[in-house]
Amino acid sequence: MTKIRDHGGGLDAAMALYGGDRSDWLDLSTGINPTPFPVGDIGPEAWTALPDQAATERLEAAAREFWAVPDCAEIVLSPGASALIARMPAALGRGSVFIKSPTYNEHEAAFTTDENWRVAASPEDANTHIYVHPNNPTGELFERHLIGVSAHTIVDESFCDISSEQSHVSLADTEGVVVLKSFGKFWGLAGLRLGFAICAPKTAARLRDLLGPWPVSGIALEIGARALEDHAWASETRDRLADDANRLDLGMGKTGAQLVGGTSLFRLYDVGDAEAVQVALAEQHIWSRVFPYSTSWLRLGLPARGRWGQLDAALARIGQ
Repeated sequence: MTKIRDHGGGLDAAMALYGGDRSDWLDLSTGINPTPFPVGDIGPEAWTALPDQAATERLEAAAREFWAVPDCAEIVLSPGASALIARMPAALGRGSVFIKSPTYNEHEAAFTTDENWRVAASPEDANTHIYVHPNNPTGELFERHLIGVSAHTIVDESFCDISSEQSHVSLADTEGVVVLKSFGKFWGLAGLRLGFAICAPKTAARLRDLLGPWPVSGIALEIGARALEDHAWASETRDRLADDANRLDLGMGKTGAQLVGGTSLFRLYDVGDAEAVQVALAEQHIWSRVFPYSTSWLRLGLPARGRWGQLDAALARIGQ
């Protein structure tokens, strides 16, 4: 039986406990941009035809330019970064893996369910290292000197597009280094299911074999290319997210919460009793994220610009 792993979302369960319709709820339990890239109209051929090579090459070219991918590195497209994470143990073979934690739990889940791998307690005992950069949920960034010192290094940059200058993608042409990118966070299109692995040719070939033909839909190819080609939207979005993250910090500060980490897509606070604060927010139809390894940490994403009033009113009540 597959173990259900801890993630954000799960609004249906919250509604069952606290009532209300989906439209009543403000879901801040994820780190997804609440103002997504405007996808525009999609032609019928993207829905009806098998994804073609020209559309794939357009998306790969847009990704190469947007992330400044080294010439010798290749780009592997996938139906979401999670699909790449799940296939990484098979792509890399066998060995021991060190995962800097606490972090996104799908990495450990992928390696612990593969009998060819064991999870090591320290980087010195592992031939594969995994860093989520910036980390989820702490926002921690990892220095370049950590990348490439093991046989394999996976750098999960699902949240790094908020601060592209921090990216380690320039190291992705090094054999054994794999940089993962997600389309669901910064662009706010998690339902599109689009991910990228940027790595040296040998690893890229293995991942493509594992993913099989047509791993990405025609819809995802078209929308992904449009978004990555729109550098102006990306710049404006980074500024907006930074402003909104500061606004969230001010509101949470008034409740006595202490900022302990995060990014401009999500903020991590020490609230003392995280479960109690989550319940207090849920009673006002705001869903937040708590963690099984901390009784005091609460993570909040950002509300859409038209929904701040609901959050401000809830925080005012908590702060009384």
